[in-house]
Amino acid sequence: MRRKKIPHPKPGKMAARIVRTAKQGNAVAEVENIVVETAEKIFADLANAQTINHDTKGSWKAPLWQALTEAGLPLSWVPEACGGSGASLAEGFGVLGAAGRFAIAVPLAETMLAGWLLSQANIASPEGMMTVAPCGPKDRITLGTDGTLSGRTRGVPFATDAKHIAVLAQGSGGLSVALVEASACRIEHGFNLGGDGNDTVTFSNLQPIAIKPAPKSFDHTTLLLMGGVARSLQIAGALETLLDISVRYSNERVAFEKKISKFQAVQHNLAKLAGESAAALAAATSAADTIANFKTFDDAVFLEAASAKIRASEAAEKGAAIAHQVHGAIGFTLEHILHRYSLRALAWRDDFGSESYWAVELGKMVAARGADELWPLVASR
Repeated sequence: MRRKKIPHPKPGKMAARIVRTAKQGNAVAEVENIVVETAEKIFADLANAQTINHDTKGSWKAPLWQALTEAGLPLSWVPEACGGSGASLAEGFGVLGAAGRFAIAVPLAETMLAGWLLSQANIASPEGMMTVAPCGPKDRITLGTDGTLSGRTRGVPFATDAKHIAVLAQGSGGLSVALVEASACRIEHGFNLGGDGNDTVTFSNLQPIAIKPAPKSFDHTTLLLMGGVARSLQIAGALETLLDISVRYSNERVAFEKKISKFQAVQHNLAKLAGESAAALAAATSAADTIANFKTFDDAVFLEAASAKIRASEAAEKGAAIAHQVHGAIGFTLEHILHRYSLRALAWRDDFGSESYWAVELGKMVAARGADELWPLVASR
């Protein structure tokens, strides 16, 4: 029986309607819930993991992206004045968590981040898929005196699929935000562990469509932290689904005439997986809440965001191993949906700085502040 189609209103309009009718504190939570529920309905209707697994041609992507676009979700973080939905940061973070739970393999997170970056410089966001660059700590894109962009950046997610790229470029006068056509760049196609685009993009004296100075408080680390929190939420969401799939399978699989969920070793592993999932979710949502409620990316935001990326990445490694151990050989087959979540959770560890990179940077920040400042900073969170 076919599902009845559910209309997906734009989150910005939903938020405005509810805020006008209620000024209590719980009204904000109600708005966020509606936005997340809208995303989850779209994912459930058009991004069922088993259906996608059997669709070798990728015909599911266009209807999914169309529904997401009609709901205004890809441009959630873009103000209405810049062509977006005008949703809050908290609403957008909720959507990313839902996307992680469904292991969405379209550039939703990347388009949201690109729109957010462009909005920092009041550049209007175009329609269609976007991605953001640079995504790595060591990569830099330079702005020449003639206004052109040059540089090479690796690990750009979905660059081949994107129509536009939002770029953070370094010039003699400081940082600038630019919008470029992806077709004007030289793109070397690659894949991450989950089979999604992970490309190398080269800018060779490229003239951007639009370019404006970035805010004075904005830097490359700010972009990496925002992207890191987005990936942490996606990892946490994928781990939630890995736990659910593993528990369900353990209650179905019979060995030695009893369900494997009755074996103490399996129970112990599932408890560890639940702990890793909870830790990743707690760290990621705490970082997202901090960013949503702080006006600047100060030391408190750095501590939360870096810690979230570190903890979520560690949880992905441990959680994926446990989930596959519970499933045994069947979990490694292409026919099973488990790999859709485990491999993407592992792949997302490297985006916007790996856990080892952020561990070093966090150590530098703590050392610079001094031993006497460590406990007050941690306790304040």
